[in-house]
Amino acid sequence: MRRWNGWGEETTAMELPAAGREFLAEAIGPGMALADASLEAVLAKVPASRLAEHPLVIREAHDRLMHARGQSLADWLAMREGEFGLFPDGVAYPQSAEQIRELMRYAEAQDCLLIPYGGGTSVAGHINPPASDKPVLTVSLAHMNRLLELDEESLVATFGPGANGPQVESQLRARGYTLGHFPQSWELSTLGGWVASRSSGQQSLRYGRIEQLFAGGTLETFAGSLEIPTFPASSAGPDLRELVLGSEGRFGVISSVKVRISRLAEQESFYVVFLPSWERGLAAMRSLAQARVQLSMLRLSNAVETRTQLTLAGHPGQIAWLERYLNWRGAGEDKCMLTFGVTGSRAQNAASLKAARRMLKDFGGVFTGTLLGRKWEASRFRSPYLRETLWQAGYVVDTLETATDWSNVDNLLNRIESNLRGGLAAEGERVHVFTHLSHVYGEGSSIYTTYVFRPASSYAKTHERWRRLKESTSRVIVENRGTISHQHGVGKDHAPYLPTEKGELGMATLRTLAAHFDPAGRLNPGTLLQD
Repeated sequence: MRRWNGWGEETTAMELPAAGREFLAEAIGPGMALADASLEAVLAKVPASRLAEHPLVIREAHDRLMHARGQSLADWLAMREGEFGLFPDGVAYPQSAEQIRELMRYAEAQDCLLIPYGGGTSVAGHINPPASDKPVLTVSLAHMNRLLELDEESLVATFGPGANGPQVESQLRARGYTLGHFPQSWELSTLGGWVASRSSGQQSLRYGRIEQLFAGGTLETFAGSLEIPTFPASSAGPDLRELVLGSEGRFGVISSVKVRISRLAEQESFYVVFLPSWERGLAAMRSLAQARVQLSMLRLSNAVETRTQLTLAGHPGQIAWLERYLNWRGAGEDKCMLTFGVTGSRAQNAASLKAARRMLKDFGGVFTGTLLGRKWEASRFRSPYLRETLWQAGYVVDTLETATDWSNVDNLLNRIESNLRGGLAAEGERVHVFTHLSHVYGEGSSIYTTYVFRPASSYAKTHERWRRLKESTSRVIVENRGTISHQHGVGKDHAPYLPTEKGELGMATLRTLAAHFDPAGRLNPGTLLQD
């Protein structure tokens, strides 16, 4: 059963060991829990629907509640308090492109707004109903989740847009293939959502981001159906795939997705190396990326994240032994943990591992084998559950992410962390901040920062704490050569900062496209483009 007021399945949890609780209490103070609302109390607040009956539209309170919020921290606080504020007036579950088109005709007839919905994992406010005097219809694509066609000669697969990560992989692996796209939200997020928000998977170093995997498909718009054929490459004008990638439901509803797939690798392993300092770790990571060593992933945690992860891992006796060994090898208090993956044939992996080990040794890396790598692999999709665990312990956790050129990584990372760390000082509150780089390119890297703070005495005051941290740090990012989002998209939360990145002419171009495909402005207003 999916949680109605949090992340994932009710039966899944991430344990917080005693050492982790003590660590946080020392870092920012003892936890302060706020009371949660009950499902019954929230259901009683769902207002009557403003939509007329239709065979495809469900107006029941529970369906509308389950599609009213995403997974941003603002959403989390609203759900836990039970103050959702706004609900869609109905939810539809189309099973075909024709039913999507029928729902768009219904939206015109009802003069209502329409929000495309994938897995509900948005952390940027993509799917939240706007305040409007018009009814709101949320269109969930969850029932359009099948593998529709597999071209094994061209290695192109066609899926319904609502297939989530496990559904994509299970249907492909049964035939000996993989998409290889593994965002942290993989268990719940959908293929259509990945395309619409320009997602990046944990092994993008091998398989590419979603823009490299997206080969074509169909977008249903109020101006008609946009069919994008697959080509290995083309110089026939601008690439129309770019109109769909990152469009976030503003131009249309994705009804089919064609993706480039790979044959299953013969072998895959993940390794952990500890570098003596952030400076050496950063130089090592940049060197590996620019040398194009054939790795499937690279992830470098700074010293604070390394210390935090080792503490939250539990098993204090084993961790103490590891700490003594690393210190003896020269990776002491300032050590940084680097995780990397090799994926491919046995011969390819052996060559890649040899090259990586040789380069990392030059930077003082201490190689620890695959034990910690296997632990990372086993829990790679469980990190979002940490928010539930920390909330129960009386703490709030959120993340910010961006990307910038290598020459600016240190500058931007330090500004982000400094702004967050001192963001609540006026209230006498501390913020625990740590960062990793998890997607690397020849010219730069992503920056993914996590911050933990204590809730205030009320939900409203806690939301205000988050708002100050989020808004001020978002400004730091866009004013210091960072993109407002590397992998989470724009949504409503990041829309105010997009003009700094795109410029006046760029924003005008996006608004013109939205007006062309959706003249009445029915599709997901406020998302991507502020209305």
